[in-house]
Amino acid sequence: MTDRLPGRLVLLGHPVAHSLSPLFQNAALRHAGIPLQYEAFDIPPERLTEAAARLRALGACGNVTVPHKEAFKACCDTVTPIAARVGAVNTFWTDDGALVGDNTDVGGFEEAVAQAFGASREWRRIALIGAGGAAAAVAAAAERRPGCAVTAWSRTPVRADTLAQRFPGLRAALSLEAALLDADLVVNATPLGLGGDDPFPVPIQALPRHACVFDLVYARGGTPWVLAARAAGHQGADGLGMLIAQGALAFERWFGRAPARDVMWAAATG
Repeated sequence: MTDRLPGRLVLLGHPVAHSLSPLFQNAALRHAGIPLQYEAFDIPPERLTEAAARLRALGACGNVTVPHKEAFKACCDTVTPIAARVGAVNTFWTDDGALVGDNTDVGGFEEAVAQAFGASREWRRIALIGAGGAAAAVAAAAERRPGCAVTAWSRTPVRADTLAQRFPGLRAALSLEAALLDADLVVNATPLGLGGDDPFPVPIQALPRHACVFDLVYARGGTPWVLAARAAGHQGADGLGMLIAQGALAFERWFGRAPARDVMWAAATG
């Protein structure tokens, strides 16, 4: 990252209108006295390559959200080691005319889980529901925890198999029940929960008795799945903490300094 301010600061997704990122990023920018506006753009998949080229020409920085994280990696001129490991980019900047891709979802997940359940807590087995770019970030985070095993299940089995080939410590489960067996942390890495009528990613009655639940989807007041799990006696957290943590890490990549996280939280929850 250079010392110059980026030409634009953007969020790319499809859809993207629901995102809280502009609220807390713009609050952090104002607090830091940085004269930029963080803008969200709904970019359909067929226009992603064109959008990336324009952003490169503008010297832009920004974030990438669903469904573009994996595809945007191919748009970058270079990526960081963690983005290469995950196979997905959620943060980018322009450096001397080159588009650089990074992944702050891994660090964001680690921070959010530590905040929700305690930094000293050890996880023996994670049940990972989903096998896309978000799931890969969880798998990469788990690799950094010795003794933590991950079992992934996807409604598209070939995707879980592919994820298992990329992460030797991860096993693809043949069924949801097999994935949940003995899990002490159940992570929803699917988009289920973004829609108001979505089914739960895991039925509450199927959760192991002592399992905690972590939903990468977020909603004001908590997602229905997390609220139902809490009502049944499970510890649970949705993805708001991860969203803010990855956004704060992205802010540091862009500007070389940490944002005021309390300002971010106040903007996202106010």
